[in-house]
Amino acid sequence: MIRRIIRGIITLLFGAAGLFLDNMLIKIKAFARLSESIGLPISLFWTYIISFILFAIIGFLVAPVCMKVFLGLVKWLESRLTRMPTHELIGGALGVISGLLIASLFSSSFSDVPFIGPVLSVLISIFLGYVGLIIGVKRKDDILGFFNFIPKLKGEKSDKDKGREGKGRDKRIPSSYKVLDTSVIIDGRIADIVKTGFLDGILLIPGFVLEELRHIADSSDMLKRNRGRRGLDILNQISKEAFIEVEIYEKDFEDIAEVDSKLVRLANVLGAPILTNDYNLNKVAELQGIKVLNINELANAVKPVVLPGEEMYVQVMKEGKEAGQGVAYLDDGTMVVIDGGRRYIGQHTTVLVTTVLQTAAGRMIFAKPKGVLEKSPEEFSHEVNAFG
Repeated sequence: MIRRIIRGIITLLFGAAGLFLDNMLIKIKAFARLSESIGLPISLFWTYIISFILFAIIGFLVAPVCMKVFLGLVKWLESRLTRMPTHELIGGALGVISGLLIASLFSSSFSDVPFIGPVLSVLISIFLGYVGLIIGVKRKDDILGFFNFIPKLKGEKSDKDKGREGKGRDKRIPSSYKVLDTSVIIDGRIADIVKTGFLDGILLIPGFVLEELRHIADSSDMLKRNRGRRGLDILNQISKEAFIEVEIYEKDFEDIAEVDSKLVRLANVLGAPILTNDYNLNKVAELQGIKVLNINELANAVKPVVLPGEEMYVQVMKEGKEAGQGVAYLDDGTMVVIDGGRRYIGQHTTVLVTTVLQTAAGRMIFAKPKGVLEKSPEEFSHEVNAFG
């Protein structure tokens, strides 16, 4: 229904353009000269009717193309504007207004030019408006400098000023948004982190992430279905917590297909960090200058520090990759590779740490079984006498 109405409006506009063109031809007496050249009288009334019908038909035929081009232009403009910082938008808007005001001063000079006068006025308005936009965006700091008396247009305050203003306030002000991706929701550890109170601000859950979780929860694959339902349960659990505020971001970026790319665009628009444990998303976001809060890096950071030379009591679980190696695991999942520990598989033993290696996948510890030191009877009796 709306498309039909818009198509009718475009048809009428083209018909009106035909009437305008016919009127311009009458003013320059083109029809009179044409009538004299062919030797037939031309009725002005019928010229208006024919011009209106002819241009209306053209408008009706090209209306779908015009609508498609217009909608594409609107989406492109929206995607560009959403990525621009607020101060650039304000500077650009002031520049466009200034350019159009200057163009209006010139439009009266071209009003008397026959036929092309209105066209020249439109072209000059477009040109000066564009020039004003470019100047406004590039010289935004100078332009906004004249409006420092408006608090919202002032630059960001220093940390010292914020500290002074913050004194005496009991209400906690969220520092920023933190955008959650699908992987960190399905992982589940985010709920435990929220309970600890280490995260502040507002957890922002994009609508396209919820849509992806819904598709995963409806998958025919049982493993994917369980992961998706677990993610939805985690979201419900977080939303009920009083430790942090949770918001849903409904806007979507229809010009982007991949969810990770949408997350990067959203974080770029809001200037917010992404909370994730996806290695690839982590690298892409860092390349674009976006702050990333990686759950895996946090887990590695809070693991107990182990130094070479320390003793550990572990259970050797399986055989290692190299000959004679055994593998054990700490309570936090850290792998301990024991050189010569194959013979202790299934047993608890004390090992001596030789090397600690930090990798992208986590921390890995290399150790050797602690040998039994044999003492001579003289050394043993000397130690007994020393203890009395």
